Amino acid sequence: MIKNSKARRNEEAILILAQNVRKYRKVAGLTLMELAVKLNTDYSQIGRIERGILNPSISMVFDIATVLAVKPSQLVEEERKEG
Repeated sequence: MIKNSKARRNEEAILILAQNVRKYRKVAGLTLMELAVKLNTDYSQIGRIERGILNPSISMVFDIATVLAVKPSQLVEEERKEG
C-alpha cells in the first residue's frame, strides 16, 4: 500500500499514461509490435508501459506521441468524464 500522497499521485499518473498509450495505439490501428518497431524498441517495453509497470522517460513519451500523431499532453491527461 502506498502511504504518501506524492507516491500515490505518481502511480495514478503512470496509470493514466498507460491507459492513454493503449487507447491512442488502438485508435492508430497499431499492434504492440508495430508501435515498438516504429519506436525502435522492444514490444515488451511498450507492453510494460501500457500495463503501468514501466514509467517511461519524457523523451519516450514525446516519441510515442509523435508516432501516434497526438500531443504529448494527450498521453498524460486524465480523460474527462461527462455528466
